[in-house]
Amino acid sequence: MSGIELTDIRKSYPGGPEVLHGVSLDMQAGEFIVIVGPSGCGKSTLLRLIAGLEKCDQGDIRIGGKRVNDVAPQDRDIAMIFQNYALYPHMNVRQNIAFGLELRGVAKSERNTRAEEVARTLKLDPYLDRKPGALSGGQRQRVAMGRAMARNSSIFLMDEPLSNLDNALRVAMRSEIKELHRQLGATVVYVTHDQGEALSLADRIAVLKDGDLLQFDTPGTIYDRPANRFVAGFLGMLPTNFLPIESLPFWSGRTGLTVGMRPEHMKVHTSSPDVPAIPARIVFSEMTGANLVLHCESDVGRLIVTAPRHGMTSGGETVWIGYDTDQAIYFDAASESRVEMA
Repeated sequence: MSGIELTDIRKSYPGGPEVLHGVSLDMQAGEFIVIVGPSGCGKSTLLRLIAGLEKCDQGDIRIGGKRVNDVAPQDRDIAMIFQNYALYPHMNVRQNIAFGLELRGVAKSERNTRAEEVARTLKLDPYLDRKPGALSGGQRQRVAMGRAMARNSSIFLMDEPLSNLDNALRVAMRSEIKELHRQLGATVVYVTHDQGEALSLADRIAVLKDGDLLQFDTPGTIYDRPANRFVAGFLGMLPTNFLPIESLPFWSGRTGLTVGMRPEHMKVHTSSPDVPAIPARIVFSEMTGANLVLHCESDVGRLIVTAPRHGMTSGGETVWIGYDTDQAIYFDAASESRVEMA
């Protein structure tokens, strides 16, 4: 297995601004690293630099301790899996999986044996003679993973591999990718804009915004102790509520801070409680199964909260919203950096 070390990586394209602004990451061998951020933040560019498909303007890329800035992509012991599968439509599953081995000059019998072994691992062996057009989206994605696996690479780079799948299939494929990582023990660098994928798959998450690395840590740490307001708002299944501290009854007398309140840490009361709470009116609600996501208007601003589905109306109802102050996240109102509170 090989780790990946990026030191002060900078990248610009001709006639354009700098895309990456001195990104440094130390990814340990065998880790599942997810690089996440909004469109245009530089995450796919970073992946292409690791793969050797593009060259950085400044900085060092080391794989297994060896500097590889000038090493050709085929010599970096890396396998890539793309968003669009990149399968050859005229080849069957066996041929697609074995194609990389064919390019390396591996004998036909050996590459067929290897392709069949990989297909069994991915539960593709019944489809070895089918062409991509006769496969489902999930099966085509497994073929793309199989082609990467057949190379026995120590590093897998995955660029939005599930974005073309429907939601149910994406969720199913997440568990397959995680199990595949467990079996292979390889280093995986996975790019996505999907917060759910990042939180569910990663050993550690790198959050990028506008070419800057904002935080690199475990999912739990990033969720509980985000480095700044952007990270708090970006990582989470529902938007975090941000309100000035002076407007809230829980923290009267304090100023200069913004309080981040995650919807799942707020409690909805249908009548005025004996504890401090924010009166609000439900504008509309979304059903997510047993729970509702309530969109509310209040004197302190728009609030998004979760509540049990039964006993709530779809809109117009007045409620009182309390909050678990132990779960509050505080940010400096000017710099937007997280602030530790005593």
